[in-house]
Amino acid sequence: MVGTVRLSRGQAWFAGVALAAFALVTLAAGLVAWHKYRLLVGPMTPGPYVDNPLVEADTYFRNLMGWRTGLLLVALVQFSICLANVRDVADVLWRQGQRRRRAWLVFGWVIPVAQLFVPKMFVNDLWAAGQPESRRGRGHPLLTAWWLSVLVAANSSAFDDASKDLKKAVTTDQARHALRQIIIGDGLYICAAVLSIVVLWQLVRRLERAASIAPVEVRATG
Repeated sequence: MVGTVRLSRGQAWFAGVALAAFALVTLAAGLVAWHKYRLLVGPMTPGPYVDNPLVEADTYFRNLMGWRTGLLLVALVQFSICLANVRDVADVLWRQGQRRRRAWLVFGWVIPVAQLFVPKMFVNDLWAAGQPESRRGRGHPLLTAWWLSVLVAANSSAFDDASKDLKKAVTTDQARHALRQIIIGDGLYICAAVLSIVVLWQLVRRLERAASIAPVEVRATG
């Protein structure tokens, strides 16, 4: 029996662009946080409020963090949608190997405890569907590195606590400590976003390649 399913590369591109935009805005926020940290290390610049470089840096930082939060939500939604599209292909290639229902693409990110392993399990099954039948195996060092980066970034309380600490800081030392934690958190999120892009495109290419030699018809669309 021949199955037919469409594999949308356009959706993969959209998810990749959303993740890249999130990484770039996070990088910009980290650079502004570093600039603000450097200003706090040196002597305070006297002058009117509107010309104060520390106030200007703080304004840029707050705006970037607002954009960062929005882009994180967009990137997560687009990443999940793209995985759902890839699942269409995996169901044709190896339906019995897909252990979780599609609903877990939503619930797996928000349900406590399940957050720790369900999304990785879902991606493992998609990855295995792209391998030849004789060599199918779940898991890969790339997937492990990706998931560890996501867990460290998402479950680290350093960033959230640092944001609150920065708002409540009453001394220069307190503000510098909070900014250091924010910069570290930004680095973790950038690493997770970059690895997410790599994993996403590896999945798309592996399943396209597997479908090209399998007795199914998979149509790539833009």
